[in-house]
Amino acid sequence: MAALRSQGKAFNRTRQNYLATELAVADTHWTRLRGLLGLGIDDFRNGSGLWIVPCKGVHTLGMSFAIDVIYLDPAMKVIDLLSAVKPWRVSPIRRQATSVLELPCHTAVQTKTQIGDTIDVTLSKDCTQLL
Repeated sequence: MAALRSQGKAFNRTRQNYLATELAVADTHWTRLRGLLGLGIDDFRNGSGLWIVPCKGVHTLGMSFAIDVIYLDPAMKVIDLLSAVKPWRVSPIRRQATSVLELPCHTAVQTKTQIGDTIDVTLSKDCTQLL
């Protein structure tokens, strides 16, 4: 299976570091449903990410590798994060979330991302920054 198509970047403004430099976007029914299914660990390495919009929770059913999950509110603030979510799990629903970042395992720890941090997502297709 081919890797995700990079459409932008996710930057932790609070910590001044990138969470994903090759960020794909799942913003349609089909892309949100598919998510990371069918990808292998080599397709989702450090620097990769998937931004799911809208989203209040995710699952790792059918996946073969663990991921980090970062819940974002409408202001793009981190309201919850889960590190190393193993395959075949269902994450909690966070009602106040409007989107979720799925990142390679341990990205949140390596970047020191915490609840309350502000994340900037910049999409390359139109160079628009989403706040």
